[in-house]
Amino acid sequence: MRDEVERCWKDLAGRPASSARRLRTTPLPVATRRGPVLAALDHEGHRHLLVPIASNQRMRHDPDGAALTLRRRPLEDAETYQTYADLGCLRPDLDEVFTGLCGDVLTEMTDPQVGAETSAAGAMKALYRVLDRWRALFRGAHSPLGPGQLAGLFGELTVLVRLLRTDPSAHRLWRGPLGHRHDFAYGSEAIEAKTSVGDGSLRVRVHGLRQLEAPEHGRLHLVCFRLERSGTAPGATSVVDLAENALSLCDDEGALLSLLASAGYHPADAERYRSILFHLVEERWYPVDTGFPRLTGTDLAAAGVPIGVSDVEYTVDLTVEPPQPLPRTRLERILEDLLEGGDA
Repeated sequence: MRDEVERCWKDLAGRPASSARRLRTTPLPVATRRGPVLAALDHEGHRHLLVPIASNQRMRHDPDGAALTLRRRPLEDAETYQTYADLGCLRPDLDEVFTGLCGDVLTEMTDPQVGAETSAAGAMKALYRVLDRWRALFRGAHSPLGPGQLAGLFGELTVLVRLLRTDPSAHRLWRGPLGHRHDFAYGSEAIEAKTSVGDGSLRVRVHGLRQLEAPEHGRLHLVCFRLERSGTAPGATSVVDLAENALSLCDDEGALLSLLASAGYHPADAERYRSILFHLVEERWYPVDTGFPRLTGTDLAAAGVPIGVSDVEYTVDLTVEPPQPLPRTRLERILEDLLEGGDA
């Protein structure tokens, strides 16, 4: 594939595009349902790989820098109009490296497990997967997650998998790894996930005065998972199982892998984590409203308490009611409301 795409670019080099808004293209021997993948040159001689996609298909916008770009590009000729994912190299001194990258992309697309010939989404998934493999070459070292961190990630991934079953783009709502005060947020809706492990109680640690503060003019729900470490209990699951399930459900593996990396999880550590199993003993959902035990800056200000402290952490014990958890019949509606963002 590397030799084939290199030959196509060399053939195109003698026929540069006539203007900045045009590309000179030639089909490559890799097909998708929406047509062949194309090799292309722009009017400056920069190399491009064009993957046909649906006009409404979502794309990530990274990488987009001085050397490598990934953008949506519609192309029209006398007979057709088609949207492409345009992977381009803007540095001629890196053309050989870019050719190797594109060769890997094309090889990945021809893998029968990818299904590029029947799915444009499968072709994009292959493109993202190769980009992320190349990016991984330059990642620095990281420290593995401990059992407590894995338990916290277990809770968040449990919610994420449920959202992805309804919407394969729902990983975009997972905001916790990016430093957002709520684990999941969209529009006026938010969900915070907490876990408790081991001692039979349901005590959750809250970080800061804003973590249990609802979005402005919106609603916040808190889900609490009580877990037990177990290697034998029926239904015991690892974080690896949940991560792999989420990756299979989502429409952009690379974006989710980036979120997992921000959360401290890297697939390279999967075998280390696979034997750390958790059994979900109890799950409770709460509306975080005026009756819920919490500390927030808004509540303290309303009570006339001056706020001049930072790095506040506290524990909420939910073992004994009140507050009362919501019935499980409300769970589906809560997740639907988050996906809709309160009609954001």
